[in-house]
Amino acid sequence: MLSGSSQRGAPDGARLFWRRSSGALGALISLAVTLVGLLVFTFALSHLSPVDPVLQIAGDHASESTYAQVRRDLGLDQPVYMQFWHYLTHLLRGDLGISSITNQPVASDLLRTFPATVELATCAMIFGSVAGILLALAAAWKPGSVLDNVARLISLLGYSVPVFWLGLLGLLLFYAVLHWSAGPGRLDDIWIYTLEPKTGLVLIDSWLSGDAEMFRNAIAHLWLPVTVLGLLSMATITRLLRAAMLEESSKEYVTLARAKGASRGRILLLHIFPNVRGTLITVLALSYASLLEGSVLTEMVFAWPGVGRYMTTALFASDTPAILGSTLLIGGCFIIINALADALTYLTDPRTR
Repeated sequence: MLSGSSQRGAPDGARLFWRRSSGALGALISLAVTLVGLLVFTFALSHLSPVDPVLQIAGDHASESTYAQVRRDLGLDQPVYMQFWHYLTHLLRGDLGISSITNQPVASDLLRTFPATVELATCAMIFGSVAGILLALAAAWKPGSVLDNVARLISLLGYSVPVFWLGLLGLLLFYAVLHWSAGPGRLDDIWIYTLEPKTGLVLIDSWLSGDAEMFRNAIAHLWLPVTVLGLLSMATITRLLRAAMLEESSKEYVTLARAKGASRGRILLLHIFPNVRGTLITVLALSYASLLEGSVLTEMVFAWPGVGRYMTTALFASDTPAILGSTLLIGGCFIIINALADALTYLTDPRTR
């Protein structure tokens, strides 16, 4: 005969499994709906654009018959729902259209430029997260102290100073005057055409090439845009993490730990910091996604051949396929990164279950 606790344990376990399964299913449905919404947005954006894609192909002086033929070839004479269906089928095949600037498939252009953006954003994220967490810990260790005021000042400057102005000032000081930076671009001209692109990441490719001088040149080109771009994520991480830790420090378990004689550093590192990991994961995910989509000005200032620069060039040239492809890529990355952050928070923080 089963005991009372065993009889209660089975339904409780079933309810727990059902609750977690329904939560995971709901998250997947939410992710799918968001991705579909992104597809609908980009499709609507292509139709609301003032640029006529037919004229881009046929030319301004095309005859009516040529215009009508190109319009039929593009499927623009069909109902909207059929156009959306063709749009989805082309996306499933990886067809994002042909760029009017490069005359190459947009998918190929994005595969070529996206690694540069990932490299810049990832390095900036590493710098910003390490510096931001350390500043937040220093600020929360003794609120109102000199360290706290310095951390808040740096965070304020990271928010207030325009990225393009800081980038231009950095080039003037560290490249033109002090010669500490190698300047715009990813490599000097003597290496940029000899480097064999294996991963698309210059740091890794130059390391794999075995040329130490090329690797040092890649670092010399990278550190300044990484610092400029990383200040934005550092400011976000410092401000939000400091606020979360200060809020956590007012709770009863912290008061109890202080009453038991625990040191301030022990309370901060072993009690408060683990309890804000959900906030930290969310902040890091949002910061990284923001760096992927917000590196446009940094890439333009430093002539960094990433998606941001590619999209800006497409905007000036009214290259609709390139604009929509870049928007879809960055938007998809933003959605997926946030979904992964929610899943990681759910797995690591029992309070969210």
